[in-house]
Amino acid sequence: MTTPYTHKNLTDVEDSAPKFGLSAMGEARFAFEDLDAEATGITYHRLKAGQRQPFAHKHDAAEEVYIVVAGSGRAKLDDAIIDISALDAIRVAPGVTRAFEAGSDDLQLLACGPHHAGDGEVVQGWWTD
Repeated sequence: MTTPYTHKNLTDVEDSAPKFGLSAMGEARFAFEDLDAEATGITYHRLKAGQRQPFAHKHDAAEEVYIVVAGSGRAKLDDAIIDISALDAIRVAPGVTRAFEAGSDDLQLLACGPHHAGDGEVVQGWWTD
């Protein structure tokens, strides 16, 4: 049974980037299990300065909100590219393909939304220019 609350520093959550060969890009810390969450997903992303996520993703059912914790950069949301900076919040509807890139300093993001097992599709070669 889950306790009534869980306290975890996101830097203590395993960084998944190394096991996928993405350490040069930054960090990806998926905290769903570490927080004993039942229905809410949260992920901490850190993109190193000048780096771009190597692939995009989208969800069939989950709406996500991304919060820029620090830094600046850009987000590609379907065909739109927007500039983002600290404390911006970006709501992304289901079905929208998304990816992020850091500007001249590291970009730190939190991704929050409902957790639906198996609801996600990786899109390779999404952000090319």
